[in-house]
Parts: sequence; C-alpha cells; structure tokens
Amino acid sequence: MTDEIATGDTATGDTATGAPRIRDLLAAGPTLSVEFFPPKTDEGMVQLEQTIDELEPLDLSYVSVTYGAAGNRETRGRTRDLVVGLNRDRRYPAMAHLTCMGHTRGELDELLEDYRANGVLDILALAGDPPADGSPVGGDFTYAEELVELVRSHGDGFSIGVAAHPELHPRSTERAGDRRHLAHKIELADFAVTQFFFDADDYLRLVDELAALGVTKPIVPGVMPLTNPQGVQRMATMAGATFPDRLAAAVEGASSPEDRQAIVVDAAVELAEALIAGGAPGLHLYCMNRSGTVTEIVNALGLR
Repeated sequence: MTDEIATGDTATGDTATGAPRIRDLLAAGPTLSVEFFPPKTDEGMVQLEQTIDELEPLDLSYVSVTYGAAGNRETRGRTRDLVVGLNRDRRYPAMAHLTCMGHTRGELDELLEDYRANGVLDILALAGDPPADGSPVGGDFTYAEELVELVRSHGDGFSIGVAAHPELHPRSTERAGDRRHLAHKIELADFAVTQFFFDADDYLRLVDELAALGVTKPIVPGVMPLTNPQGVQRMATMAGATFPDRLAAAVEGASSPEDRQAIVVDAAVELAEALIAGGAPGLHLYCMNRSGTVTEIVNALGLR
C-alpha cells in the first residue's frame, strides 16, 4: 500500500526528505497510517521508540503526531522534535498536527518555515480546543480554515489535511450547516482525517453528504481500538462522539486478558472491513503509542 519513494518536491525545491507527500499517497491509495502522541517522559519516549520499531514490518504509508491539548511551547516542541526525527529517519512521511488557537501569525510562520527546512511538508491543520475554564483563547486565529490559508501562503509544497467529525463537530448546532462548513474546509485543503467513531454508517453517511456538496477529496476514517474504554469514553465526551457502551461492557467483562484483547481486535477489524468495503481511501489507526493491537488488526485484515 505504500508507493515507492519519490525524489522530493523539486517543483518547490523541497528535497530535504525523499518521502512522498501524503496527498500523493492518498491519490494512489489505499493507505495505512497510525497516530502517535509526543510522550511527556523519558520512559514514554523509550516506549514510543520501541513501538515505532515494532511497527516497521507493517510498511506504513505515513504517521501523524498530535500537537497536545494546549498547543503550548512545551508540547509544540515535543511534537516538532518527534516529527522532524521521524521524517528524517523513516521511509514514510510524518504529518505534524498544528493548531492555530492561542498562537500569533509570527509563531506559526516560524514553525512552518522550520518544518520546511527540515523536510516536514505534511500538516494536519486544526483549530484547537478553547480553554476548558472559558478564559480568552488569545492569538491571531480562531478557525482551521485560517490556518489552512496560512500554510498555503508558504507555498504549494505543503500537503494539508483537516479534521472531519462523522457525528458532527462538537460545537455544531445543526447538521446541514456543519456539512457545508466542513465541505468548504476540505476544499481548501488536500484531504481530511476523521475523528474516531464506532459505527461505519456514520462515516459512510458523512462521505455521501459531502459528495452531495461536491467534495471529491479523500476522507480517511480514523479507527480507535477500544483497549482503554474509560479513556476513550472521556475523549468521546469531549469530541461529541457516541460511545459504544455494549462493546465497552464486553471488553470490561472479559474473562481473561486474552479474551479482552480478542474482543477489542475483532470489533476494530469488523469496523475496518466495513470501511474498506465502503470505499475508504485508507485506514488511520489511533495506536496510543502501542504496537500490539495495531499489528493484530492489520494482520487480521490481511493488509500486510
């Protein structure tokens, strides 16, 4: 599923990395990718490095790295260092999550140019989350579309993705407006990656609704294995996603660790099979910096 290595973006002079852009990989498709988050501790980094090595046999198309809930200088620095290192040392591109809330134009310009200089040319442009306490966000930007336009202003060498919510954005008030807004955002970008969900029909309905609005760009479904039901429930509440209570009960009620793992993998495989059958351009797996479950899912699907 991963194409041969390109020679760089000669049109823009971006030759620091030989990896192709994600927009090109999706055009050739289908793709297989995972999401990492920057660890907060040295022990976490050792675990992530082990995970990255263990996932090497899967021949991933690309990976993404989250920006951190606040997008502050500390989390920004960890994301930057991890993305640059992955992009330098691996044969696949690493996509940097980037949020615009709370940042000035100058800060984002500086980071984008740093990414360009280090061969990082794939960006997932996100608005970010406002402070939970209701305090002012600050910064020069509010919406993801503004960030997409800023990235575009740095040249067309960047490949830009945006987020999509199959069950509507948590701050949306009605479906038709949500879909029109999302269609506009995707048209400004190159592709979209979805928030996690647990019913394939939610993704398929999203694709159909966007197609009716003229969207033809790839929409990659994000799949979250339910290895940690409590953690996923917290994230689902924040994201406005439906939590699979019956599946969670089955996972928590498993008679052994082996049975628990089998339930988690089987559910993710069933969802992934439905997505692939529905024409998804690839799969993006939220691996939580662990390799075992991802490897089992990919092997069960026969993707590698």
